Amino acid sequence: MRVLVQRVSQARVTVAERVTGEIGRGLLLLVCAMQGDTEAEAEKLAARVAKLRIFRDAAEKMNLSVQDVGGAALVVSQFTLAADTSRGNRPGFSTAAPPEIGERLYQHFAAHLRGLGLTVEMGEFGADMAVALVNDGPVTIWMDSAERG
Repeated sequence: MRVLVQRVSQARVTVAERVTGEIGRGLLLLVCAMQGDTEAEAEKLAARVAKLRIFRDAAEKMNLSVQDVGGAALVVSQFTLAADTSRGNRPGFSTAAPPEIGERLYQHFAAHLRGLGLTVEMGEFGADMAVALVNDGPVTIWMDSAERG
């Protein structure tokens, strides 16, 4: 699985002018399931995200997690994180998980974050979404379950 983590002061996702998820301080998580990904990988990645120390402590150092600061997560499906641009100007997405598996893993990732005590809001899988955010910092971090065992 891949996730693009953005530390935000606020974020919102809308589908057809209807807000499907909105948070204040926390993390906007753009999530992509890749072919061969499993629930176990979704759980490991969710746990890593929840513990990621990218919020400032009293000394202004990035030393606190979203859990530590009582922040929330806005989880948005983003199959385009699977883009392969190695063969020209038009990206290919064949390494993304098929939609039915992608949706299951996306839901599992979000459920695991909830199980870790986070407040979780979500986008709508497969929908044409508009995402608005105020990136705090800015802090943007790429994570991939393939990077760790």
